[in-house]
Amino acid sequence: MSITIKTPEEIAKMRVAGRLAGEVLDYIGPFVKPGVTTGELDRLCHDYMVNVQGCVPAPLNYAPPGYAPYPKSICTSINHVVCHGVPGEKALKKGDIVNLDITTIKEGYHGDTSRMFLLGEPSILAKRLCKVTLECLWLGIAQVRPGARLGDIGHTVQHHAERNGFSVVKEFCGHGIGSHFHEEPQVLHYGKAGTGPVLEPGMIFTIEPMINAGKAAISELPDGWTIITRDRSLSAQWEHTILVTETGHEVLTLSAGAPPRPVFGA
Repeated sequence: MSITIKTPEEIAKMRVAGRLAGEVLDYIGPFVKPGVTTGELDRLCHDYMVNVQGCVPAPLNYAPPGYAPYPKSICTSINHVVCHGVPGEKALKKGDIVNLDITTIKEGYHGDTSRMFLLGEPSILAKRLCKVTLECLWLGIAQVRPGARLGDIGHTVQHHAERNGFSVVKEFCGHGIGSHFHEEPQVLHYGKAGTGPVLEPGMIFTIEPMINAGKAAISELPDGWTIITRDRSLSAQWEHTILVTETGHEVLTLSAGAPPRPVFGA
């Protein structure tokens, strides 16, 4: 499958879907506190997407080849869970870090974003990991412009993560997105600058680095979805959906409650 260049009409629909995905994270934020279960967060997000926004939660019953259908409407990845944590009866506690991953479908188009939430007073390492991972995301976004290459994003993310003593998960990556949840290209969070496809206006893809405090190795739990760090070290992830514009880029999943772009060197 080749990389699709979105039409102005498609871009307009992607802006709506992206904004709505970000707004789900704004809505759920006040509920992410010690004692709440991930299943309750899933229920709240599902009801908000369906009943308030008129969206379809893209993860619900999503079944890529070789996978059983995903049973919930969001992903909730706590502490050493890298990604695709399945909501359930587990209650959050003080000191936890958790990633909530939201994908909405509105008028046939997808918006995909995720955000870290820190409960109570996490460890210094946990706070630093979340901060550096957010920086990795925005440093990757800063590479997006016409004429740049896809490898510039991964190279920048990997360099910043590793210079801070962290590791990059290589088995999962960002992806093109539009009328399909996952499209070309694959957006690696590691690699060489100056390699890969040339970025063109109208491309839309996610950048979603998964950064581990320990080693990069991962394992899959028996549920067939949940991915954890093999050494049980903490993992963090942030995600935005990005449009390549004529002059640079536009972040489609920004919302009022999204953490701002980090100020580097501060």
